Amino acid sequence: MKIAIFGGTGKTGQHLVQQALDAGHEVVMLARTPSNFTIRHPKLTVLQGDILDAEHVEAVIQGTDAVMSVLGPRSNKPEFVISQGIDHILNAMKQHNVRRIIISAGAGVRDPLDKPKFIDHLFGFLLNLLSKNAVEDMKQVVAKVRDSDRDWSVIRVPMLTDQPPQGTLKIGYVGDITSRLSRADMAAFMLKQLDDDTYLKKAPAISN
Repeated sequence: MKIAIFGGTGKTGQHLVQQALDAGHEVVMLARTPSNFTIRHPKLTVLQGDILDAEHVEAVIQGTDAVMSVLGPRSNKPEFVISQGIDHILNAMKQHNVRRIIISAGAGVRDPLDKPKFIDHLFGFLLNLLSKNAVEDMKQVVAKVRDSDRDWSVIRVPMLTDQPPQGTLKIGYVGDITSRLSRADMAAFMLKQLDDDTYLKKAPAISN
């Protein structure tokens, strides 16, 4: 399968890119400075560009079978970069008839099936207090993906760690999961969704 990956230069994105390549997929990704990206592979294409440029985004998506995004805000400024970028991604997908999109978001972006406990409400309150604009950016991203006519899945995650993969996950909704997840396990779960419709048009929350 040929996959367009956005956010591939980040800590989680590097796991996703490497695992996709290890699984035999072909990967196309976007980077502001491709020469700084250290992964090298015959099936990896790194294009120079930015998600705020529609032509750059289209160049990544054209000819692919699925889109994956682990993009997240880099600051709490009211710039809403990721929600602007997702507009370009969804438009390019429609233009080139790419149906499958799998994105990640923080568990602070709620779902109607969540059953938050007191601690979840507390973390949510603090997150909105300290990172209001970053949270709002990702809420807009998830809303746009949900409202699209694409075959979407939103994978929501708690605090990410650089621990080795645990290989076992709690999968459910907020209230079912724990407070941490390794980036490697997150990437592996997202990749599994390429061949699994269990969470099609759903937004599960996962953790270790």
